[in-house]
Amino acid sequence: MNYIIKTTGLSKRAKDKALASDINLDVYKGEIYGLLGKNGAGKTTIMKMLTGMTIPTSGEIALFGKSFNEQSKTLLRRVGSLIEYPTFYEHLTAMDNLRLHCEYLGYYDEQGMKQALDLVQLSGIEKKKVKEFSLGMKQRLGLARAIVAKPELIILDEPTNGLDPIGIKDIRDLILVLNKQYGITFVLSSHILGEMEQVVNRIGVIENGRLIQQVALEDIRKQHTDYIELLTSDPKKTVYLLESELGIVNMKLIQGDRIRIYDLKHTQQQISRMLISHNIELEEIQKRNSSLEDYFYKLIHGGGRHD
Repeated sequence: MNYIIKTTGLSKRAKDKALASDINLDVYKGEIYGLLGKNGAGKTTIMKMLTGMTIPTSGEIALFGKSFNEQSKTLLRRVGSLIEYPTFYEHLTAMDNLRLHCEYLGYYDEQGMKQALDLVQLSGIEKKKVKEFSLGMKQRLGLARAIVAKPELIILDEPTNGLDPIGIKDIRDLILVLNKQYGITFVLSSHILGEMEQVVNRIGVIENGRLIQQVALEDIRKQHTDYIELLTSDPKKTVYLLESELGIVNMKLIQGDRIRIYDLKHTQQQISRMLISHNIELEEIQKRNSSLEDYFYKLIHGGGRHD
């Protein structure tokens, strides 16, 4: 297998706290890999170690089949990245910021810089100073900086932060184009699981600084788990009635008020009639298919009846 990234026992500690522990990450050439985890799970720490922004406490990183350490940072010339909030020289224009970045990389393609701005929908503002940019525009400029030198690997931490729905779709489409047409490998993190589901090929789930699962999205889709989801006026009483009246135990209380029933021996009509007969106001009931969000939730919170 042709790995772009391979880590072995990668760990990072800060004082007495483990930020990342024993991370064995594999990213294949040409794929779009998604790092999923709650805020503070350790995704950004891992990305910072992969881009040389943070030195690991222990473990090894291989990029493009070569060991990556303090003495081999020239490998980063083949990597584009956007980690956390993008920072720029605010008094300079977007083009001037790109020129400085490219000069550092030894990349002198003026047309390529203009093309990068065009790809992220920032063409025509070359002379506008960055201090006049909105958060969304700065995020787009950060993406332009990540892709300008046409790297083999691009690492993006929450790349759609600050963007409206149209901007999110634009960035998603850009990632897909760069991946399919140019063969660029991507590692992404995002808290918007629905967006990740439309882009990534494979995911790594991070929990409390540990990589607890790596799985292809196609393997998740093959599970095709169906369930019934309800929203009622009294979720706790509803859970009790579903168990006592209908014998349903395979269910979960989601986000404090939504109930997902995985035992489908009763129809939606039977469930509705029972709840209405016990004066439970049924606000919503529908049959759904499991998604990446469902898989992630089950993996993080475990199985069982309800939280």
